[in-house]
Amino acid sequence: MKTKSNIYILDTSAILSGKNTDFASESITSNGVSKEINPGGKDYFYFQFLKEKGLKIFSPSKKYLEKIKEYAKKTGDQGRLSETDIELLALAIEIKNKGKNDPIIVTDDYSIQNLANTLNIKFKTISQNGIKEKFKWISKCQGCGKKFKENINTCPICGSETKKVVNKKTSLNR
Repeated sequence: MKTKSNIYILDTSAILSGKNTDFASESITSNGVSKEINPGGKDYFYFQFLKEKGLKIFSPSKKYLEKIKEYAKKTGDQGRLSETDIELLALAIEIKNKGKNDPIIVTDDYSIQNLANTLNIKFKTISQNGIKEKFKWISKCQGCGKKFKENINTCPICGSETKKVVNKKTSLNR
């Protein structure tokens, strides 16, 4: 049986850290990440260096973008993830479902790590310790205290702002 090879999916902070040259030839990133790196300066030149070493840029399919958005709603992470974060997670799940490679997301972003863990996608941190527990987020009204499973900004009962709070913690599947 042929073993799967690792493919590293780099988020913007992974690229900006300057710590990724050892696996650049086995790594990818999303179009969203490439747009977050402004031309000029050392970060841009490092990004160009990584591309020369083999970093490839991909866009996930719409099907997987939608799947990630659905999962993010279930975990309450939808308001905590940027479009670029969603792209990276979608790339990971798409690669995982194709079955040829084992995706590993390289990120210090706790919301990416939270959803990656929920999806059984491996992640590697750069300079942070990484999450120790998986969170389920909900919206809670700061006025009346009502809790909402869906992501809302204003309470329909009293009109106060809501805040994202942890509803449930579970230990990591690592």
